[in-house]
Amino acid sequence: MLKKLSTKAWMLVLLIFFGFQVAFAQTGSVTGTVTDAGDGTTLPGASVVVKGTTNGTVTDIDGNFTLSIPSNSVLEISFVGYIPQDIPANPGEKLTIALQPGAMMLEGAIVIGYGTVKKKDATGAVTAISANDFNKGAITSPASLIAGKIAGVQISSNSGAPGSSSKIRIRGGSSLNANNDPLFIIDGVPISNEGGSGSRNPLNSINPNDIETFTVLKDASATAIYGSRASNGVIIITTKKGKAGAPLRLDYQAKFSLYQVPNTVGVLSSSEYQAVFNEKFPQHSHFLGVWYDANGNEIPAALLPADRTGLTQKMYDTDWQDEIYRNSFGMDHALSATGSWKMIPYRLSLGYTDQNGVVETSNFKRTTLSASLNPTFFDDHLKLNVNATGSFIKNKFANGGAIGSAIQMDPTKPVNNTNGRYGGYWAWQIAGDNNTIVPTPLATKNPVALLNQNDDQSNVNRFYGNFQADYKLHFFPDLKANLNLGIDHSKNDGTVIRPNYASWAYNAVQGGGADNKYDSKNENELIDFYLNYTKEVKSIESNFDVMGGYSWQHFYNENTWNNNNVPVFIDPVTGDSTGQELVNNSGVNKGELYLVSFFGRLNYQFKDRYLLTATVRQDGTSRFSPDNRWGIFPSVSLGWKINEEAFLKDVDVISELKLRLSWGETGQQDVGGYYDYMGRYVYGNQYAMYPFGNTYYTTLRPEGYNENLKWETTTTLNVGVDYSLFDGRLHGSVDIYKRETKDLLSWVPETAGANLTNYINKNIGNLENKGIEFAVNGIIISKEDMFWELGTNITINKNEITKLYDGVSIATGGISGGVGNTIQENAVGYSTNTFYVYEQVYDESGNPIEGLYVDRNGDGDITPDDKYYYKDPTADLFLGVSSTFNYQNWTLFLSGRADFGNYVYNNVESSNAWYDQMYRSEGPYASNIVSSISNTSFDNTQYFSDYYVQEASFFRMDDITVSYDFNGLLNDKLDITLSATCNNAFVITNYEGIDPEVPNGIDNNFYPRSRIWVFGLNLKF
Repeated sequence: MLKKLSTKAWMLVLLIFFGFQVAFAQTGSVTGTVTDAGDGTTLPGASVVVKGTTNGTVTDIDGNFTLSIPSNSVLEISFVGYIPQDIPANPGEKLTIALQPGAMMLEGAIVIGYGTVKKKDATGAVTAISANDFNKGAITSPASLIAGKIAGVQISSNSGAPGSSSKIRIRGGSSLNANNDPLFIIDGVPISNEGGSGSRNPLNSINPNDIETFTVLKDASATAIYGSRASNGVIIITTKKGKAGAPLRLDYQAKFSLYQVPNTVGVLSSSEYQAVFNEKFPQHSHFLGVWYDANGNEIPAALLPADRTGLTQKMYDTDWQDEIYRNSFGMDHALSATGSWKMIPYRLSLGYTDQNGVVETSNFKRTTLSASLNPTFFDDHLKLNVNATGSFIKNKFANGGAIGSAIQMDPTKPVNNTNGRYGGYWAWQIAGDNNTIVPTPLATKNPVALLNQNDDQSNVNRFYGNFQADYKLHFFPDLKANLNLGIDHSKNDGTVIRPNYASWAYNAVQGGGADNKYDSKNENELIDFYLNYTKEVKSIESNFDVMGGYSWQHFYNENTWNNNNVPVFIDPVTGDSTGQELVNNSGVNKGELYLVSFFGRLNYQFKDRYLLTATVRQDGTSRFSPDNRWGIFPSVSLGWKINEEAFLKDVDVISELKLRLSWGETGQQDVGGYYDYMGRYVYGNQYAMYPFGNTYYTTLRPEGYNENLKWETTTTLNVGVDYSLFDGRLHGSVDIYKRETKDLLSWVPETAGANLTNYINKNIGNLENKGIEFAVNGIIISKEDMFWELGTNITINKNEITKLYDGVSIATGGISGGVGNTIQENAVGYSTNTFYVYEQVYDESGNPIEGLYVDRNGDGDITPDDKYYYKDPTADLFLGVSSTFNYQNWTLFLSGRADFGNYVYNNVESSNAWYDQMYRSEGPYASNIVSSISNTSFDNTQYFSDYYVQEASFFRMDDITVSYDFNGLLNDKLDITLSATCNNAFVITNYEGIDPEVPNGIDNNFYPRSRIWVFGLNLKF
């Protein structure tokens, strides 16, 4: 264990570092080159000034400079959007200065909706992150690049499966059942979050290596320009581009990764299991191990004769979790070419990812191709952007049921049987019809068989791109016209194959297994057009920036499926089969959606310190009836650059100080179904056919609908302060916000007989989020050979349902155990998905008393009326921390996250920590239990005890990366970076399960997150 250094020791270390400066007394000129520290691109026009003088110059088109200086000078190097550096210099030296990109600096320009704005002039809550600040290591999902980086933005993977999706929440979810994900925009194209069948994560089609910046729009002032799809925030992704006049640069990155399971669920070993089983169920001890006759044939425990003379009982010692988990390997390769051909900037890239999951049989492969051209014509009056990306993904899915089975499977049983039945995998058996032996229907399934006898694969092919033309009128240069044409198309297909002899998919009469096929296609087309007028009126010290436009977006999806069983037996000679091949389910689903919008924005500046932004957007959606189709979403925000006032202008310590105030509305219409407001008919399945004579006909049945569906609207009030101190060495922001969503869209139960279905989409109530965000970044050291930046962000958020229809609560949060059990409810006065449980009673030693709960209503009986609302899965406080330390050619990068006040329902314990679980008479069969049974000694299930709602605060160190740069090789033509990374290095938590960070706060069958060891190589030519 590393010991902590005292404060004095740290100060001594810093003083030693600051002391590494050596001066050489020489005369003459100094020469040098200024580059981007992220990609090595030279920076023409960078300022180079001798500190304390007016002696200076700027870099030429190749980023080079020459400057006459005296001995022991200090050069001030600066460039717009980059962090300034002070460099000691002497005549005769040749310097290479790499400036750190400063996307988070107030001086930088950031991308917003339909344009850009200087960060210092922004009036909304906007945060930008550049590639240099991204998380490092084995990252396949783009969202993971910024996890923990931005106040108010919580990002976590939904699973440890390769290529899995991420849960992304900006300032808490604003909906109950409608989409809570932010809107993603890639190079101006709002992409679809619907990945289609067989897609783990629609964002995985983006290669993280191609991304230059993320810009997150959080408050309504920033997001309202996107109206109908922005109620959960907006994340704008800008991909890497070529630069005008730049020479050809080749960049190759390779990452090789080892994935490990950090920990597994504690269960009883074979010897522990035998001891406990024999104590609790001595009359059923014959269910332990495997029985064999004198010829070595297995005899199922349920069929053992009373006289077992001549039979042998063999005990096995199987660690089922060890059987399904593995150390796995992955690799990621990315090759890009960037440059300028005949003044046409370009970038071409090729990426390949191959990741094996830590659960056997799971795999993710991705190939991406991307190209961008960014020429300008007519003295920069016409700017074109052409972007195209193709993504080709192959998924192999592990059977998730194997994770739960590995916890429950009897450890005294072997993986394989000796008779070759069921594909050679051991299974529980009972007597069937006609003196046959068949698998026990309800018994725990062999987890290895669940994996190896399930071939579940998909292909996901996606293409997205756009053509954007920005024209500044020659005859009216204050006016620009912008046209953006975009597409986002995907086509997927997949198969699920299971043999009919698999014990867990067995049917002796009809045939079992599965021969399923599916395919889908998703289409998304975009047309955006807007005019932008900018004018500076010096006579009134004002600047005007007015924009107005039109947007049209079309979505279409189509899903086809054909699910069949496998006949019982196929004669290898004749091809005849016994047992009928059944079409269990087949059909086609189609959906189409149109969004049409008109939008406008005014940015006004007075005296360069009083700022006004006003936006309005009118959206129409085909999801609602003509009476409710259109929604109007306005916003207004004010900014005050306080540091520009006379009373602060001469205060050198304050570089920037800006006050922001905003109000606005955004909408939500993404409720899943496209036609829920319309009366319609759908085809029935094979169980709803109508006989006419000897023929059965497919029926049509009416679907439930709600013609009164309307917009869900979120209103946000935000007060914020941006600050920069000590020439940008310390900078950040503070925001206080309140978001109220009314007319919540939700999928809810419907009164019996009131409609044609038990559930429909309705507008049901109101929801409120309010909180405060802090972000601070400090540049502790900025020297020629040393750079150290620390950053942290804190978010405090309170979520509460303030209104529901008829005051009725809504059950949610399905759990494993029983049929249809839920553990959460949405109710007025509580956070979404609050746990709804009984209050456990404890003995004098603090141990829970089985079946004894508090009679909260005092009626003398324990009934469902005694349940209460207790805790929720959403943290009250989120923390993100990061550190970048460069010394000469070494870099140390750290990034971590923490959640405080979040709770998890430990469904692994509630469904596996009771003694009667060990012998199951309904099989009959035997089942393992978890080691934590010693904490409760429950004989029976206690699913609804608040004992299982456990505090799950945590700190997770996401990334630790050490890298070394070899610069100037091959006559300054090659730079090499070697890196070593540990992802998910450690987690500090008191939670008793294997991971405190689980989707929706219910821990059950969770695919574990890996600890990943990554070796990286980066070659820059």
